[in-house]
Amino acid sequence: MLERVKFLAISGSNLDEFFMTRASVLEEQIERGDFEPTPGSRMTPLQQIKVTRSEILPLLKSQLDCWDQLAPLLAQEGIRILEPKDLSERQNRILRDYFQREILPVMKKPNVEYVAPFISNLHVNLLVVVDDPRMKEALTKLLVESPSDSFGRFVNVPLLNESHEDESNFVLLEDLVAANLDLLLPSTKIVSHHKFRVTRNAEIEVRPDKDTDFLTTMELSVRQRRYGRPARLEFESGMPHHLRDYLSRSVGSIRLPSPEDVHYEIDAPFGLVDFWRFLKLNKPKLKDTPFNGYIIPELEQGKPIFGEIAARDYALYHPYDSFDMVVNLLEDAATDPDVTDVYITLYRIDPDSPVISSLMKAASNGKSVTALIELKAKFDEANNMKYAKLLTGAGVKVLYNFPKIKVHAKLALIVRKESNKSVQYSHIGSGNYNSVTTRIYGDIGYLTANPEISGEVLDLFHKLTTDPRKAGPYTHLLVAPTSLKSEILTRIDREIKVHEEKRGGYLAFKMNGLVDKKIIQALYRASQAGVRIDLNVRGLCCLRPGIPGVSENIRVVSIVGRFLEHARIYYFKNGGQEEVLLGSSDMMPRNLEKRVEVLFSVPDPAIKSSILRILDIHLRDNVKARLLLQDGTYQRVKPQLGEEIVDSQIWLINNRGAWHANTNPA
Repeated sequence: MLERVKFLAISGSNLDEFFMTRASVLEEQIERGDFEPTPGSRMTPLQQIKVTRSEILPLLKSQLDCWDQLAPLLAQEGIRILEPKDLSERQNRILRDYFQREILPVMKKPNVEYVAPFISNLHVNLLVVVDDPRMKEALTKLLVESPSDSFGRFVNVPLLNESHEDESNFVLLEDLVAANLDLLLPSTKIVSHHKFRVTRNAEIEVRPDKDTDFLTTMELSVRQRRYGRPARLEFESGMPHHLRDYLSRSVGSIRLPSPEDVHYEIDAPFGLVDFWRFLKLNKPKLKDTPFNGYIIPELEQGKPIFGEIAARDYALYHPYDSFDMVVNLLEDAATDPDVTDVYITLYRIDPDSPVISSLMKAASNGKSVTALIELKAKFDEANNMKYAKLLTGAGVKVLYNFPKIKVHAKLALIVRKESNKSVQYSHIGSGNYNSVTTRIYGDIGYLTANPEISGEVLDLFHKLTTDPRKAGPYTHLLVAPTSLKSEILTRIDREIKVHEEKRGGYLAFKMNGLVDKKIIQALYRASQAGVRIDLNVRGLCCLRPGIPGVSENIRVVSIVGRFLEHARIYYFKNGGQEEVLLGSSDMMPRNLEKRVEVLFSVPDPAIKSSILRILDIHLRDNVKARLLLQDGTYQRVKPQLGEEIVDSQIWLINNRGAWHANTNPA
C-alpha cells in the first residue's frame, strides 16, 4: 500500500518538475513573443500550454481519486493525516505548546510589504485575511509562509494511549500554522485563511566568465533559482476569486496572456511529492519485500578482483546484481599498491557515498585520481558542487568546466602496474555511481580489462580533460556528440540491407526516450523494408507504431514497475552476426548532440546471450507493460489465453544471478 503512495508522490514530483522546467521554457518563449510553432511541434508555445492544461486537469482528478482510495486503507493500518479539529483537546494543547515553543520563533511575521521572491518554491503557504484597525484597509491580506524546510510537512500527533502505539497519525504543518495564527498575529482578528502553493522556474542561466571560476559561476546561478519567476499557482478550491486575483498579483507575474492557464484549483492534499515521507514509516508489511542483490562469487569482497576481471568480462544488472561489486572494485583500487591512476565520471552522487570515500582514500594513498563532475546535473547542482569541493580538498583532480555540454557518460577506469606494464580496467554503464539509485533503478554496467576497449576509454578521459567535443573516433566506443548518432543510423541501414538480402531482419532497443527525428525516420524505413522492430521505451516516445505502410512492423512497450527502467540496450541481428550495444545514451537530441554519451559493442558472445535473455524478459512482460498505440495513447498489456504470465521485474528478482550461468568459462 505504501508503494502506491510512493507512486502518487512520484506523479506529483513529475508534475512539479514539468512546470519548473518545460512549462517554464514555454512561458519564456511566450514572453519573448515567440508565436511560431516550436521545432518538432505543430503548436505554438501558447497552444502547448493550453493543451498541457487539458491533459493535466484529468491527471489531478486521478490523483485525487487515488488518494481518496488510499486514505481509508491507510487509516485501517493506523496511518492518518488528521486536521486539528479531529484531535482531542489535550492533543491540540500539546501541539499548540510545540508550535509556540519550536515553530513560532523561526517564522517570519508577515506584513503588507511581504515581497514575492520570498514565497518559496513548492512550499504550501497561507493567504490570511485579517481585520485589524491598526492597518489602512479594513480587511488586510497577508501571506504566511509555512517553515517546512525546518520542520517538514508532517507533524506527529501525540499518542495518549499506549494501545495506539502502532499508529502513525500526522497533522500537516500548514494546518497546524492555520490553527495557531492567533499566536503569530496577536491582537488581530483572523477572518479567513486559504492554502496556496507556488511553483517557480527552476531553469538556471549559466553565463561563464573568463575571469570567474566555473564553480563560482554555478553557485551564483543556483542561488538565483530561489527567485525564479512563477510558473504555476495552486490554490485550494474554496479560495474566493478576488483572493485568487490578489494572490496572482502578489507572488509575481506569470508571463501569459491568460495567467489562468497555469492556475490550478486543488481539492486533494497539496504537494504530493512530500508524501515520500510515508515510506520512512516502519511498516514493512505495506512495502515491497526487500532483497539482496546477487554477488558473483568471483567478485566477492576479499577476492582478487583485478585478476578475475583480467580473466573475463562481467555484465552487472542492478539492482538484481549488487552494486557492492562496483564499490568493492573502487575500494580495492584505493588500497592496492599497484594501482597508479583512477578516473571516473560523476553525474548524480548519493549522500554518504562509498564511491566518494574510495576516491578520497585513493588520493590519500598517493594515487592519481581524476573525477569529472557534472555541475549542471539538474536539481543536483548544489550537491555536486559540495562534492567537487570535498574531493578537491582531498587531493583529487576535479574537472567540471564544460559550460556548453554535459558529461552524461558513466565511465570509470583504473590503471594498474602489472609485470612492468600498465593494464587498464574499465567500467562502462548506464547508471550513476550512486549506491542509492542502484537499488531502485534498473541499470547495466560492464567490467572489462579488454585492452582495446580500455585503451579507448583512457583516451576518452584524456580528451574530456581538454575538449569533450573532440572525442573519438573509436573502433569500439560510440561517443556523442561526435559519432554516436551516425553510428546508430549506419547500423539501422545495415539491418535494412541485410534484411533485403537474407530476410529475417530484427532490431530490439531498450531505452528511456526516443525523440530524435532522424533515428525515428530510420526506424520507419526499416519497418517499411520489412525489418521487425521491438522497442522498450520507458518514457517519451515520438515514434508512432502500427501505421500501415509506415510502422506496422514496430511494437513499442513501456514498463512502469517497482524499479525505474533506466538501462539502455541496442540489439542488431545483423544476419546472425549479432551486435549488442550498452551504455548511457538515449535516442534524444539532447543525448546525441548536447551531451557526452558512450555506447559500446559487447565483445563477449556469452555476455551478449545473457543480455538478450534480459531484453527478451522485458519484451515479454504482460503485467506491468503498456503498449503504445497509433494515436499516442497507451493500453495495458494483458496475458492472452494460455500465455505465460511475465512480470519482468519480479522474474528478475526471483531469478537474479541466472543470467551469469552461461558466462563463466569454467
